[in-house]
Amino acid sequence: MPSKFEKFNRRISEWFEWVGLAGLLVMMVITCVDVIGAKVFKSPILGALDIVQLSQIVAIGFAVSMTLIVGRHIQVEFFFDLLPRRVQAVVNPIILLAVLLFFIVIIWRVCVLAYSFQTSGEYTATAYIPLYPFAYGVALAFIPVCLALLLDFLKSFKQKADK
Repeated sequence: MPSKFEKFNRRISEWFEWVGLAGLLVMMVITCVDVIGAKVFKSPILGALDIVQLSQIVAIGFAVSMTLIVGRHIQVEFFFDLLPRRVQAVVNPIILLAVLLFFIVIIWRVCVLAYSFQTSGEYTATAYIPLYPFAYGVALAFIPVCLALLLDFLKSFKQKADK
C-alpha cells in the first residue's frame, strides 16, 4: 500500500507530466504551423525554433519524475541481474544514493545557471524569450525525481531487512 509520501509525490509528478505533455503539444503545433506557413504561405513563424527548443526542455524536464515512478527510465540491468541477491541488496542502495546525490547536484547547478541567466538577461536568439524561467522550471521539475529516488533508497533498506 502506497504511503502518503508516495501518493503526494505521485500526484505532483502526474501534474508535472501534464505540464510536459503541454510542452510536447506546443512543440508539435508550432512545428506543423511553421512548416505549413513556410511551405504554403511563404511566411514561417518568427522564433519557431526557439519556441520548439524551449518546449522540448519543458516536455523532457517535467516528464522525468513520472517516467522514474512508473519504471520507464533507461536502466542497465544486464550486469546487476547477474549478481547474487545479497550483493544486489548491498549495491542497490549505493547506486540509488549516488543517483540521488547526482540529481541534487543537477538541481543546484541548474539553479545557479538560471540565476546567471536572470542576472545577465539571457534571451533566445530570435523570439527574445527569457531563458531563466525555463531553467528554474527544470530545477523545480527535478524535485519529485529526488523524492522518488529517496523513497526507492529507503525502500531498498526495507527490502534488505525483509530478506
